[in-house]
Amino acid sequence: MRNTAKITTAVLAAGALTLGLTACGAEKDSAATDTSGPLVVAASPVPHAEILTFVKDNLAKKAGLDLEVKEFTDYVTPNTATEDGSVGANFFQTQPYLDDFNKKNGTHIVSVVDVHLEPLGLYSEKVDKADRLKNGATVAVPNDTVNEGRALQLLAANGLITLKDGVGTAATPADITENPKNLKFKELEAATTPRSLNDVDAAVINGNYAIEADLKPAEDALVLESAKGNPNSNLLAVKEGNEDDPRVKKLAKLLTSPEVKKFIEDTYAGSVVASF
Repeated sequence: MRNTAKITTAVLAAGALTLGLTACGAEKDSAATDTSGPLVVAASPVPHAEILTFVKDNLAKKAGLDLEVKEFTDYVTPNTATEDGSVGANFFQTQPYLDDFNKKNGTHIVSVVDVHLEPLGLYSEKVDKADRLKNGATVAVPNDTVNEGRALQLLAANGLITLKDGVGTAATPADITENPKNLKFKELEAATTPRSLNDVDAAVINGNYAIEADLKPAEDALVLESAKGNPNSNLLAVKEGNEDDPRVKKLAKLLTSPEVKKFIEDTYAGSVVASF
């Protein structure tokens, strides 16, 4: 455009910018809704991207699915990318986290299918049992609403603290009613909790980040979330309206196949548990 006629008024310049942004937005949206192209799925590296890569390498071709896996290391970008159409789906989160994210950010992302559970665990390099945490010990917990609540519920379920009745996964340290060990809490971004183990007495770490840090939740956790009746399964999600995309339906079926269940069991040995 710089080599054509110059635009000399601010109004025309602003109009051109608006049209450009609109076109970019349309391109993103069409990328997500064009069912003739590959299905691009945003995922955390472990175990989500690993599971998707297994599907891509072993199951997708036979099912007629062109699958592309795009890795993210945070819990925000996969949802914003799904909302704006940069990707067609995501696989990294739980239903409580998704509900909270939609409420806080005005997004319109919906669950397609539950795939697996990653039990949250308490880890320490200072003690080998949870009840051996010293008086005044510092415990790192994820700082996002749902995962912090899960972390505190885990501690409460194992007798380290007591929480107000009914707070559920909305719990914060302010909801602690009894703290016999006078534990102190360090609120950190979930992805950084494994790196905090040298600096705190213990840390509650999400299953995927524990595995990435070469921790084995089924073996290394001092205490671990129970899988029974747990509402925190990780799920495949899309922007509302894309649930019937044939590519999404194919992926949902493959992610809940016997082959994927066996892959999860063989690969993660109880640190990741199939939800189907």
